[in-house]
Parts: sequence; structure tokens; C-alpha cells
Amino acid sequence: MACAEPVLDGVQRDLLDALEFARRWTAAGGAEDELPEPDGKITDDALLASLGGDAHDATRLALAWCSVEEWQPPALAVLCRSAEVRRRYAATLLPACRDLAALERHDLKCLAYALAVLDDEPLVVLHRPTGTGFEVRIGGIGDNFQLHTLLAHVLIGGGHVPGTGPSAESVRLATDPEPARERTDAVATGAFELLAPDGERIWNEGLPDDIPVVEGHRLLVLDEPLYQRSWNADRFFPHLPGTAELTRVLSDDEAQAWFARTSSAKGSRQAS
Repeated sequence: MACAEPVLDGVQRDLLDALEFARRWTAAGGAEDELPEPDGKITDDALLASLGGDAHDATRLALAWCSVEEWQPPALAVLCRSAEVRRRYAATLLPACRDLAALERHDLKCLAYALAVLDDEPLVVLHRPTGTGFEVRIGGIGDNFQLHTLLAHVLIGGGHVPGTGPSAESVRLATDPEPARERTDAVATGAFELLAPDGERIWNEGLPDDIPVVEGHRLLVLDEPLYQRSWNADRFFPHLPGTAELTRVLSDDEAQAWFARTSSAKGSRQAS
């Protein structure tokens, strides 16, 4: 907490200054798809003069454009160790981070993923092959590979849906508070197809934050996998253990009411 404020205030300042650099670049006649690479070559006098304002102001914006990626390691160090820090800063920093990343001149994937981590988040999960539904509470999950493993552990490992559950080692790597010292050879195997309520795929490479909110609840549909897939079981953020807790099995009526909000009007069990 002591480090978070100066580090993340610095992140915010440079994200906003880098975005202002891009705004002034395009206002001066530069094309957005021709924004300069973030290196020291952009600090020449002619370019700085084209940004307008005084020289000190223009230099500050150019330096932010060049150095914003360097904030990622210290930012991750504080974000991955405190849910309170993530809650305090994510709403402010994540939009600016995504706006800058969309300009395709900076690699801010790790920062964006850390800011998008959900903590103590309720999730409604529907299992289409059996027509069953569950409430699951998740937290600290860095990507949907990790989410996939933990949902399989909770639902298949808990005997709630059929299938082959994940290995004990892949679950440990997803949840252990102690990070792996080095990359392992452990492999996790996909048990589901992750789908949005409209039937679009939720990619394993994406985030739990990608799961749409329907009537105030994130709603995820699980279906039979289209093909067998596997991945390295190491988690995206080594210092951030994930959690997934089954809080309630939905009644048949509740599950079908949620299925009615998806692209399949009824759960598979009733439809069959």
C-alpha cells in the first residue's frame, strides 16, 4: 500500500500524458496510424515544436510517450499483491490503458490484464449439456485459461457435472499463494467451451472481465468443447493466486430462467 500510491499515480500521469501526445500529434496533422514509435528519436526540436505549448510541456508529453511501458513492472508488483489496490485504481487507470494500447504503439497487455482482474465477483454459470446452473464467486484470476481450470475443478471435481476434472497440479498452480519459482511443464486440458449468452465464444486467451453482464450478473455458458485443447498450467500472474468458490447450485426453475436469457431459449436437458 505504501508503494501503490506513488507508483500508480505515476502510471496515471504518464498514461494521460501519452494520450495527450497522440492527440496533439493528430491535431498537428499527423495520421493516427503513423504515430511515432516510442523511442528517443521523437524528442527532436521540430517534432516537439509541432506539439504546441511550451518546450517543457511538449518534452514531458514526448517522454511519457516513450517511457510509459517502463511503469509496468512496478505497477504489476503492487497490483498483483493487493485486491484493495486494484479496487482503488482500476476504474481510473484501465480505460486510459486500453485507449493507449488501442493506438498499437505500446505493449500494455500485462498492465491492462492486471487492472481488469475481478475480485470477489459473483458469476452465474450455466452448463448447457445438463441444463444445470450455478453461482460461483471468483477472484484474482488473470485470464480465462485459469478460470477454465478452476471452473472444471469446482464443477467436475465437485461432482456437479460430468467430465474429466483438471489435475491436482494444474489446480495447485492456479491457486497456490506461493508462485512457481520457474515455468513448469504441467498441462491443463479444456473441459468446456466457454460462451457468452449470445453464443459467441469467450476466448481462453481473454479475461473474466469479457464475460457479459446480464441483469446485473455476469453470465457464462459452458458447452461441450468443440475440439480438445490444452495449455501450460502456469498462471498469467505468478504472484496472484486465483479463487473460485461454488456458492450455490441453482434450482431447476432458476437455471431455466437464466437459460431463457441466452441464445438457447431452454437448457439442453429440457430441450431434449
